[in-house]
Amino acid sequence: MNRTKPTTAKRYRRVLVAVLLPVASIAILLLLWQAIVVVFNVQGYIAPRPLDAIRAVPDNWSLMSPLVFQIIKETVFGFLLGALIGIFFGVIMSKIPIVQKLLYPTLVLSQAVPVIVVAFPLALVFGFGTVKPILAIVVWIVFFPVTVNVIDGLGHVDKDLLNLAKVYGASKWRTFVQIEVPATVSPLFSGLKVGATYAITGAFIGELASPENVANTSTSLAVYTERASTNLNSPLVYGITLLMATIGVAWFLTMVGLEVFCTPWLRRTTIRHWRRRPRDIATAQADH
Repeated sequence: MNRTKPTTAKRYRRVLVAVLLPVASIAILLLLWQAIVVVFNVQGYIAPRPLDAIRAVPDNWSLMSPLVFQIIKETVFGFLLGALIGIFFGVIMSKIPIVQKLLYPTLVLSQAVPVIVVAFPLALVFGFGTVKPILAIVVWIVFFPVTVNVIDGLGHVDKDLLNLAKVYGASKWRTFVQIEVPATVSPLFSGLKVGATYAITGAFIGELASPENVANTSTSLAVYTERASTNLNSPLVYGITLLMATIGVAWFLTMVGLEVFCTPWLRRTTIRHWRRRPRDIATAQADH
């Protein structure tokens, strides 16, 4: 008991610091923004005060809410599809070297082109009246970091473990599932976190580049922001920017939480008490 309390207190302290430091950095950033606007007397149509930008979102929420939920849906579906495609290509390319040599340069080349440039051809290819162009652009952004990290993870599996599995006669499938997949989880989540951060950007660019927007028939958050900018409604423009940043951070933190759940061995060397079987608990107590 004496050992548990300090350990628990230390853990809570660590969590508190991990939460408070990012909150403090955001508060400092907002205070700096406020100071610049006040000290340099920046005109409201150029840059509003932080509170005005934050207040603009709830003030216009009745009009914005369906558009916000729409872009969140596009982000989530595009991200999931991009992640699945990235994992598939990563596994195939790592297992078949000739495929990797053929496709890897093309993948790198695809990411060398700015997203906004690729967005318009993709929008034309997938056509009017659907969310396909937007999903395609989100997939385009997400699948590359996932693919690269899966290839990297599968390429750096401990060779001694692979040799040991061979010695014990493990099949290729069992070796893949029980050794290679766990070794690739951490690199995979690194790619997923990068993709999660940029997915909302892809959805926003996709809405801007969609054929409906070009034809002025689109109803999307990107178009709504564009109209607010045209009308010099800077609090709303900055407010939507902050909202998009919040959605991106929330999606990133979702991936972080999923990583913590899926990789307990990175933080603990023993199984948690609530996950032990009764027989294991009885054996541990008997040993003590």
